[in-house]
Amino acid sequence: MQTASITLKTTEHHHVLTISPPVDLALTGAIAIPGDKSISHRALMLGALAEGTTEIRGLLLGEDPLSTAACFRAMGANISDLNTERVTVEGIGLGQLQEPADVLNAGNSGTTMRLMLGILASHAGRFFTVTGDGSLRSRPMSRVIRPLQDMGAQIWSRAGGLAPLAVQGQALRPIHYTSLIASAQVKSCILLAGLATEGKTTVSEPALSRDHSERMLRAFGAEVLVDPDTCSATVVGPARLIGQPVVVPGDISSAAFWLVAGAIAPGSDLLIQNVGVNPTRTGILDALAQMEADVTLENAREVAGEPVADLRVRGHNRLKAGHIGGDLIPRLIDEIPILAVAAAFAEGTTVISDAAELRVKESDRLAVMATQLSRLGATVTERPDGLEITGGKPLHGAEVDSHTDHRIAMSLAIAALRATGPTTIHRAEAAAVSYPGFVDTLRQVVR
Repeated sequence: MQTASITLKTTEHHHVLTISPPVDLALTGAIAIPGDKSISHRALMLGALAEGTTEIRGLLLGEDPLSTAACFRAMGANISDLNTERVTVEGIGLGQLQEPADVLNAGNSGTTMRLMLGILASHAGRFFTVTGDGSLRSRPMSRVIRPLQDMGAQIWSRAGGLAPLAVQGQALRPIHYTSLIASAQVKSCILLAGLATEGKTTVSEPALSRDHSERMLRAFGAEVLVDPDTCSATVVGPARLIGQPVVVPGDISSAAFWLVAGAIAPGSDLLIQNVGVNPTRTGILDALAQMEADVTLENAREVAGEPVADLRVRGHNRLKAGHIGGDLIPRLIDEIPILAVAAAFAEGTTVISDAAELRVKESDRLAVMATQLSRLGATVTERPDGLEITGGKPLHGAEVDSHTDHRIAMSLAIAALRATGPTTIHRAEAAAVSYPGFVDTLRQVVR
């Protein structure tokens, strides 16, 4: 068997990852993946707002949670070193965040900025300014600013809803907000604003988005009501949050890269351990099942209120094309770039629809994946709300670019594993946003 060559070089401006795979690639072994990014953010935030100590195990050490921790430290929360097995947060109580002396910087993290806005808007009498990196400053914040303003918030933005933002905290009023999109960030922002608001604050969505906020708010002591029939969630305020132990499961969005890698490499048998399988997040498993991938759940259990399992993927079956759209999209919105890679190796034409939301992520993920996969030789047609990918055409190595998007960087790396010849991925450092050890795990499973 040939040996894969995986090299990471640092240039003056960015990192360059070059992958030269063996012809007979197969992925084997057992791997652990980083903690769930969504749960990591929420554990830090609620821990800061709670009374007492919150102990977090398995926290993701990516750049996004580091941004969240830095923001809440600047507002008075005592958060221990994140580079340890157990992270402690000494909360200061709901409504007690201090006015920071400087601008809060959310980095590249849309979750940090959008969720934090709900918290800041409800801190009456305090003034906050929030910014982010160039990518985040181009992403729309009006989707959370408008409902917060309906609650009485005072928020000023640039260019009709772009950061930097200024927030003058107010005593807010409860609302019933009907969101036009299924977005956990929008829902969570409004529910967090409702924590300090007298009465019931409700968010209704066209489909169920991930429910990590509702689960964790309940665990911290808030009264949360969920109606699956109307896709609505309600928080009753004012709430009192009490610090809790939190165990963060592995992030299924990170597991998705290895699920697809194993599914497209014949002879693979890969076990991904301790993965969160919250049903609002398992759309990737449904999509891969539709494509006839051999993925099984083992050792299913519950950890700290979240369902967890080990996932085994075997590369026995040739993938089949499918249609990915509708209510499935909110449950796999972050996994669409790697599903596009799976589609490039599937028999037939896969259509991804109802995914226009991807145009306002860290990059325009539809346009970028269409361009970059095409450079590798895939047949991809960009649609207004998705992609059309005809699989089965052999891929070849090429020069590609992550566009500083972590999910694009990792998706292209997985595609490169089945391309002929070397593939060079520019700005590969983007992977560290959610998966700091991605290249190390890549070397582990393909050696």
